[in-house]
Amino acid sequence: MSEASISVAIVDAQTPGNVGTIARAMKNFGLSDLYLVDPPDLDPDGEAYGFAGQAREDVLPNAQTVPFEHLVENFHTVGCTAVTNTDDRRHIRYPFRTPRELADSLAGVETDTVVVFGRERVGLNNEELERLDEICSIPASASYPVLNLGQAATVVLYELRTVMVEETQLPDEIVRAPERDIEGLHDQFGTFLEPVEPVSEQRSRLRRLWRRLLGRAHPTRREVSSLRGVFRRAESQLRESRDQNK
Repeated sequence: MSEASISVAIVDAQTPGNVGTIARAMKNFGLSDLYLVDPPDLDPDGEAYGFAGQAREDVLPNAQTVPFEHLVENFHTVGCTAVTNTDDRRHIRYPFRTPRELADSLAGVETDTVVVFGRERVGLNNEELERLDEICSIPASASYPVLNLGQAATVVLYELRTVMVEETQLPDEIVRAPERDIEGLHDQFGTFLEPVEPVSEQRSRLRRLWRRLLGRAHPTRREVSSLRGVFRRAESQLRESRDQNK
């Protein structure tokens, strides 16, 4: 059985120094795998390496540049974002977990997770958030809830440090289904919705709700397989019903 891991991804960082700061926080709290989507130039003599501390020796030089799609296809994804004026009527930035709740939810779950941080000024956009499984938000003051990127990463990674301690020895661990299987279930749910819900905006909302629900549930391979079987049978019955009514 392979050991679960927590990685970090930074999307479209504008400032090399912030990449270095996050790499340093990763080193502080025992994380090593860093993924960069559309990164700035990281000059070994520049501020990224200058801010990275001892992470300049391993975390930063070993960082992998990948497309956003790579994160979605290969990991359980958690997007970190400020949450303002959002409630259960919208499922782009809601529901969300605090960093401590996220750590508690991942403890004992065998899945490769990537925590995704966005741009310094605007964070992750709604299109990106729609592709991610869970949302994490730091409960800051309502009068000024937006944190600096480096600060936010440090707070989140501090809480996640506890997950990295011998989690695969727990007797009640959950082995989450492979991400490609879960993405297949998301696609199948979307196909199922097409004849059921004619309004495209409503289908998009339901797909976001479904993604958030599965993101919190950590379904096993058997659960995913069973759900896909249910959707296949339902789709078959819908086709038969349409054919009989022609």
